[in-house]
Amino acid sequence: MPFVMVTASMVGFGSLARDSGLTLDITLALSIGLWGLPGQVAMAELHAMGAPIIAIVLASSMGNLRFLPMGLVMMPVFRGDPQAHRWRFVIGQIMAINPWTVFMRRAPQISVPLRFPYYMALAGTCLAGGALGTVAGYILYGSLPFVVTVSLVFLNPAYFVFVFSSVRQRNCIIAVVLGAFTGPLLHQVTPDWSVPLTGLIAGTAAFFLNRWTGGAGGNT
Repeated sequence: MPFVMVTASMVGFGSLARDSGLTLDITLALSIGLWGLPGQVAMAELHAMGAPIIAIVLASSMGNLRFLPMGLVMMPVFRGDPQAHRWRFVIGQIMAINPWTVFMRRAPQISVPLRFPYYMALAGTCLAGGALGTVAGYILYGSLPFVVTVSLVFLNPAYFVFVFSSVRQRNCIIAVVLGAFTGPLLHQVTPDWSVPLTGLIAGTAAFFLNRWTGGAGGNT
């Protein structure tokens, strides 16, 4: 399922990038090198608007800033494996939300020496699917209605909702429910800041609600 979702989402990005005037080689380099859909979309849209290079770099970097805490949480899982330590920069480079989510759920059930090959196979498969989807979307641009191809970008957020709604920690479930209500409301007030504000408000409220009600996993 992560492979399918990544591939389909990158089909949407490939079409969006071509509509923004990017060449196929640059588009493919973005998917493999930047490897973060929010940052890639920001870069493509700002390029189409003719924004300055510094603005494009800052926007794409902010869009993928979530990878920093994700990496800090994930790397200790490989502790005790010298091979994973040697390849730590590659591990961080090919990290994405789909393989990260699956790996973090499965890692406790996997022995330490097998975690690195499991992660590399999982993340590498998703990266290959992203590259294939990018090329397919770029080539298929114009063959399908633009609304259809670009809407594939939103498959990933929908998939994340299903993934995070299946976790057992109550604070995560509360955050998903609160975010579903506060997100659309904040978008009516401030479309540009609705996403970060929703995450901040819903996540913080879920954390404290879970603690006040005595729930488990309050510090997860």
